[in-house]
Amino acid sequence: MQTVCSKIMVLNVLIKTPKIAQVLKTVWINGTFDVLHMGHINLFSHARKLAGPKGKVIVGTDSDQRIRELKGPSRPINNIFDRIGFLRAIKYIDGVVTFSSEDELQAQIKRFSPDILLIGDDYRGKTIVGSQYAKKIVFVPRYGGLSSTMIINQQ
Repeated sequence: MQTVCSKIMVLNVLIKTPKIAQVLKTVWINGTFDVLHMGHINLFSHARKLAGPKGKVIVGTDSDQRIRELKGPSRPINNIFDRIGFLRAIKYIDGVVTFSSEDELQAQIKRFSPDILLIGDDYRGKTIVGSQYAKKIVFVPRYGGLSSTMIINQQ
């Protein structure tokens, strides 16, 4: 009887042993994320799939001052504290950092050295800040043509 139990226990241990450990990936995304919409959620969900359940999705967002410089004095609609709070509440995102300049953006990307830099396909053929610190760049199509600027301008 003891021999049968020992054989079952050994069999259980062999079955439960993981086959191959998953390679952890870090995925980087950056943007203003001023007015969140389904395009953003789709992007973050895609990033989570690329990172895997144990990988990291890191989002960089522009400071309020940088958004004003890039998009005009009426922007951002939501301040940096609210935007960070919104982003941190999204289940696909593991970390949120901010940057105020192109140099700071590049330094943040270098700091995280992502496996994947996820970016909209409207940047295809353009210079991508920090791309030299990522192992791979993955372009994603814009979801339904949505953009924060388009949404804001419709009101």
